Amino acid sequence: MLQIPVEHMTLANGLRVVISPDRSAPVVTVGVYYQIGFRLEPFGRSGFAHLFEHMMFQGSENAGKMEHIKQVNASGGVLNGTTNYDITNYFETVPSNALERMLWLEADRMGSLNVDDDNFKSEREVVKEERRLRIDNRPYGLIQEDLYAAAFQVHPYHHTTIGSMEDLNKATVADVRQFHDTYYKPNNATLVIVGDFRPAEALAWAKKYFEGIPASTAPIPRPAQPEPPQTQQQVVNKSYSNTPLPAVVIGYKMPARYAPDSYPLDMASNILAGGESSRLYQELVYKERIAVEAGGFGYFTEDPNLFWAFSIMNQGHTAAEGEQAVVNVLDELKAKPPEAKELEKAKNQEISGAILGRETDQEKGDAVGGAAVLGKDPNLVNTELDRYLKVTADDVQRVARQYLTKQQSTVLLISPAEPGK
Repeated sequence: MLQIPVEHMTLANGLRVVISPDRSAPVVTVGVYYQIGFRLEPFGRSGFAHLFEHMMFQGSENAGKMEHIKQVNASGGVLNGTTNYDITNYFETVPSNALERMLWLEADRMGSLNVDDDNFKSEREVVKEERRLRIDNRPYGLIQEDLYAAAFQVHPYHHTTIGSMEDLNKATVADVRQFHDTYYKPNNATLVIVGDFRPAEALAWAKKYFEGIPASTAPIPRPAQPEPPQTQQQVVNKSYSNTPLPAVVIGYKMPARYAPDSYPLDMASNILAGGESSRLYQELVYKERIAVEAGGFGYFTEDPNLFWAFSIMNQGHTAAEGEQAVVNVLDELKAKPPEAKELEKAKNQEISGAILGRETDQEKGDAVGGAAVLGKDPNLVNTELDRYLKVTADDVQRVARQYLTKQQSTVLLISPAEPGK
């Protein structure tokens, strides 16, 4: 597979700069990865990381409200931001002659974001409406929130990205400023530049615009809150008014991303739940016909997270029936290693994902940024595929036996609300 060239350095204020030149097309992506996902939100401040994904476009000292977006659009580029468990990131993909302007814009809002009361209150309402649309009013929208609240008792993965209405409503602009002043600092960020540029020139611009931004005077709060080992199954029963069919979701505790066992577990995920040809879908939807949907995936994050296995049941079938059917499929993998053709298919999926998932500068930037921030080494971007290809059938069976166990599971059983409720 084509290797992604990587160079990296750290500026005097602690900002990590990672560059990956690619002169094949006259475009460039700039990404800034702040190590503040929702896992670091203080108690009572859920949703703040995602709120800042919106706040970061509301103007800074030298760029007015929405000017950042206007500048990118005027250059013919695109931009966006995302918030996840561990990282909030922002990126622009623009013609390569706009690189210096993008670095200036990112530095300006890193050093002088306008966090005033009007911007805070308007964006808070946007986030609240997003929660209503994506979580509260969406069928099965509360599943992740309820599963994680039960699965994690100590670790902050117990709450989700969007935050609670209660925390958003009681927040003040002073709270938000404190959050920004704590986490949006150069020594808590990684700048990634991928595409058509001259490395020496790009590094010189990075120094010019970012190095004068002061680092935090106090250590970035990063409390260690490991989840205690789970020793017995947790079962939660829920009924949602907007849920038309019964469903079951089982979350199994699994290791963090880049941990040695994450690679065979990811392969197990492909075999068990990777699309309509997977074991879960074939068994529950095609053969038994007890479900309209079945699948799963692993959330591989900085700290140990969950492997999901789920099923949305057909009419006349219960969530408990779905739970047993899902467990039966998983138990088959624990009893017998996957067949050679299944393992080959899973490896081909990894090869395909590694190639097709890195076609654009932005996709390459995300791969490099994730390796740099979560893996602490941007060069991991060039070694991960080899780790997948070395996985054996016995490795897959071993991790299925080790992690997909009843005592490490949290089961969410969902039933439709009774008529009139």
